[in-house]
Amino acid sequence: ADFDAKKKRKVAEIYQALNSDPIDVAVLRRMAISEGGLLTDEIRCKVWPKLLSVNTDDLPPLPGKELREDSKDYQQVLLDVRRSLRRFPPGMPDDQREVLQEELIDIILHVLKRNPQLHYYQGYHDIVVTFLLVVGDRLATALVEKLSTHHLRDFMDPTMDNTKHILNYLMPIIDRVNPEVHDFMQSAEVGTIFALSWLITWFGHVLSDFRHVVRLYDFFLACHPLMPIYFAAVIVLHREQEVLDCECDMASVHHLLSQIPQDLPYESLISKAGDLFVQFPPSELTKEAAQAAQAERTAASTFKDFELASVQQRPDTVLRQRFRERPRGEERTKSILTKPRTNRFVKLAVMGLTVALGAAALAVVKSALEWAPKFELQIFP
Repeated sequence: ADFDAKKKRKVAEIYQALNSDPIDVAVLRRMAISEGGLLTDEIRCKVWPKLLSVNTDDLPPLPGKELREDSKDYQQVLLDVRRSLRRFPPGMPDDQREVLQEELIDIILHVLKRNPQLHYYQGYHDIVVTFLLVVGDRLATALVEKLSTHHLRDFMDPTMDNTKHILNYLMPIIDRVNPEVHDFMQSAEVGTIFALSWLITWFGHVLSDFRHVVRLYDFFLACHPLMPIYFAAVIVLHREQEVLDCECDMASVHHLLSQIPQDLPYESLISKAGDLFVQFPPSELTKEAAQAAQAERTAASTFKDFELASVQQRPDTVLRQRFRERPRGEERTKSILTKPRTNRFVKLAVMGLTVALGAAALAVVKSALEWAPKFELQIFP
């Protein structure tokens, strides 16, 4: 009864924010972040456009099939969509699913056609299908286009540099919270490639329960574009004992971490990720995230990167081929200073402010990741 009462109060607050003039987006953000998220797909259809500043009264017309004839990405999109069976609700009739898959292809090609600066990547369809299933094809097209030019923009560059840079925040976050786990992972030379598919699909590719996926999308849409990497960090930290009990070698630790548990305590992890974002904002971690790159960012060492990126656009292919094992750098000395814990009650306010920064907040030093691949890694099983 108490749960139902809380839910009713939350629904009332959401509709009050939607009906105010002007619409109270700050309240909608807080509702999307707080326990339970936006509760229903009906509410998401109304709130997600507000979180992305999309005008639902002026939606683009549905794309036509002619897009398929002149798209360089059509064949790859087709292959990825055909492989996406498990992203549709179990028990959905085949004919209904096939219609949705056709719509999925059209949405992706439409966004790429209208934004030639964007480059398709394997895993993008995992994000698009989530929007399609929640809000339908026409609204999904508008939301995905806005998302692709903002939150997902760095993943859609012709090279992986900015995606690597975002992944490079993972270890500094872990280090601030649990130096023991950080040092163990560094000793195992596992890198962060295990989290790549988490990041670039907003966990849509790795979570089997759709309810958990849309709950995370509520959270990410209301927050700073770097929030998914903080959530990745709290998943690793949540599994502290499993990590430390693992064999300290790359293959073992990578295998453990890439198998994401399906029974995670999502609400407490969301709350923890929000706390960490406030406590250790990206601006504080930029220097550490860049340190790993210093030895690699010379003309000689990056020429191969440049050469590969110019001929191959698919991230999984580039990643598997681009990086070779490099000598381990000297371990950096740890700072004995620790940051005071920020009052968690300012968390939501700070998130509400930082989300407005959008892509500008990501325009920080470009850097590369510490990779030590000793074998080929299958990013998308």
